[in-house]
Amino acid sequence: MLKSLLFMLAASGLALAAQASPLENADEIVERANLASYYAGADGRSEVRMIISDAQGRKQRRQFTVLRRDVEDAGDQQFLVVFSQPSDVRNTVFLVDKHIDRDDDRWLYLPGLDLVKRISAGDKRTSFVGAHYFYEDVSGRRPSDDTHELVETTDEYYVLKHVPKDGQSVEFASYVTWIDRATFLPMKIEYENASGTLYRRVEVLTVEVFDGHPTVTASRVSDLLGNGATDMQFRHIKYDAGIPETVFTERSLRNPPREWLQRPTD
Repeated sequence: MLKSLLFMLAASGLALAAQASPLENADEIVERANLASYYAGADGRSEVRMIISDAQGRKQRRQFTVLRRDVEDAGDQQFLVVFSQPSDVRNTVFLVDKHIDRDDDRWLYLPGLDLVKRISAGDKRTSFVGAHYFYEDVSGRRPSDDTHELVETTDEYYVLKHVPKDGQSVEFASYVTWIDRATFLPMKIEYENASGTLYRRVEVLTVEVFDGHPTVTASRVSDLLGNGATDMQFRHIKYDAGIPETVFTERSLRNPPREWLQRPTD
């Protein structure tokens, strides 16, 4: 009953926010969207189910837990991703030190080889464990990496076009984002290549409120040229859990913090 009441109050507040005078500055909109997407609470935890589908309809499944800690609000962050299923990727661990003023540091631990692999900046927009998501999608793209233009404001969305400042470092020429005016969550992103072909789409399927924060609970990335897609479902979400800095060290690659991987109890 209390949870339902809190959800109704949050929904009412979001509805009022959507009716407010729209913003006109593209950089401000993008910054608020970045905060809503990646900085809810001082830290966060969620369990993720991933289903990877190829053009023939064959499916692969992954399950993992994501831990996140903010070093500074709207600033540097730390992420730890620990895989639990299936058995061939169990105990694979991905660690990110996200930086605002320089390239992120990324490491991947492969337990079958007992190998820690450094993910270079040039690989950030390559497949994350065989999915249609990229390594960069885990921790987010820095707003300062692109220029932003407000194309349209509708009753529901801010529609923005983004162009990379360094076109040689990415595979796209531009992308368009539909940002919810009430929650500032990006609800759809479409990417075009240099020939102007739409080739990749990211969509939010469902949003729920956790600890007062509107949160994506299901999303999909589609390969519009290869006809494959990856769906993700987010569960057991918790913010402001008090995750310590010691969790986000290279030691956790080989020795994941089991106490923080257990599901939270309410």
